[in-house]
Amino acid sequence: MPRLCWARDSGWSSIWKSSTMWTDKQRGIRVSQEELLCKNACGYYGNPVWQGFCSKCWREKARTAGASRQDTRPSNDGTPLTFSKFEVKKSTEKGRRINTMRRLFWGSPSPPKRQESSESHANVLKAYQSLEPGDFTGFLKILKSPSSQRLQSRCTAFLNTMEAYHDLPVQKLSDLVQDFYQSFAEYFSGFPEAQVTQIMEHVEKLIMTRLHKWVFCHDSCDDEQKDLALQRRIRSLNWITPQMLSVPFPDKKTTVTADPFLPAITAIIEMDAKRAPQDKLACVSKCSQHVFEALSTSNSEPANADDFLSGLVYVVLKANPPRLHSNMQYVIRFGLPHSLMAGESGYYFTNLSCAVAFIDKLDGPALNLSPEEFEGYMLRQRAPREGKRQQVASDAQHLLEELTGRQEKLDQGMDALNMQLQTWVKAVHSQLDEATAQFALVQKEITAQAEISQVFSSSSQDASPQGDEKDESVLAFTDQHAGPQATDC
Repeated sequence: MPRLCWARDSGWSSIWKSSTMWTDKQRGIRVSQEELLCKNACGYYGNPVWQGFCSKCWREKARTAGASRQDTRPSNDGTPLTFSKFEVKKSTEKGRRINTMRRLFWGSPSPPKRQESSESHANVLKAYQSLEPGDFTGFLKILKSPSSQRLQSRCTAFLNTMEAYHDLPVQKLSDLVQDFYQSFAEYFSGFPEAQVTQIMEHVEKLIMTRLHKWVFCHDSCDDEQKDLALQRRIRSLNWITPQMLSVPFPDKKTTVTADPFLPAITAIIEMDAKRAPQDKLACVSKCSQHVFEALSTSNSEPANADDFLSGLVYVVLKANPPRLHSNMQYVIRFGLPHSLMAGESGYYFTNLSCAVAFIDKLDGPALNLSPEEFEGYMLRQRAPREGKRQQVASDAQHLLEELTGRQEKLDQGMDALNMQLQTWVKAVHSQLDEATAQFALVQKEITAQAEISQVFSSSSQDASPQGDEKDESVLAFTDQHAGPQATDC
């Protein structure tokens, strides 16, 4: 996978200018490999927010600049002067405040040294070594165990203190979080680097999920204003078609039923709903992977880095993700450094930074348009001509409306089916009640007949001796009357 970073000399300007130098044989936004590395040539990805440096080099440069500003200040004649009494007092109070925060975090002005026994420390490490990758629930169980009480107390103290000092400048909060990451990782210094990375990803998720409401879109910065400005900028460019960006689109032989970049658009919009920086990066990676998939299905030629960057620009323009600037700044300030400096997530995030910077500087030559044509599109005086395949992408909204209509019909059908089901259940219950009632009547009749038969049988038995006596008397009476008649004969 090609590595993409940031321009060396003047931020985005060199990449943006090189993107306007297209030829018939080249497609997409042209980005030089050398222009995208850290300005310190450390081999890591750069970022426009850090003026072309990687996160590590940028922090070192910022700390050096901060230290130099605290040492001296320029006088009227250009000679450095020492701090005044007021500045010395201010610096002393600042150092006292930092030491106070460190005592709250660690219990002493400096990070604590390990005071636990080697046996307990080995047990803790053994528990973390058995942790499966991505098992955040298992990490929490281990952290809450008695053997990890010291680490749990450290996390709890840090979270409580960060919430208490949440009104500090956002850059100071960022430095505190990064220092905590570094200090916490030192506890697992004997682990392989990959395993330490997995553990720190869990730590980041635990810490930043809790601190998200305090540090995201912080009051001390202008992220909210920049979010609104970026959204207005993207909304004003919604007329741009894939053809203008040289994004490969399905040819005439390919059957297209929807915008192939729709899954990527959905993924980048989901980023705002996440809290942990790594989850937001996962959305960026998912979006980028969908872009590569769309490019591979849209063009017979294999997708390259230039196609990918053009496709990502198109996705950002069509998605107009909510609070995109704030989300990117949140990842930069509070994410793990290795996630942005190297690896797949760093590559994709750097491309997203390039795409946003390209959109901010976009003009007519970047789209192979004259200034008059570009101005006409921006003022809505012109409309881009669309081919049969490009029309599919521009009609994505109509497709979504159609899908919404289908969903409503499906809901209506489900409601009707539910009503029929309820009616059928009522009918079954009614028939069951009727059958139960009939069965009760039949049972009563059978019981009554059985009782009657028992009465008749008992009465017949009582009447049989009386019947015999009557028969004998009748016979005797008959014989008495029949005797003389027989004699006469």
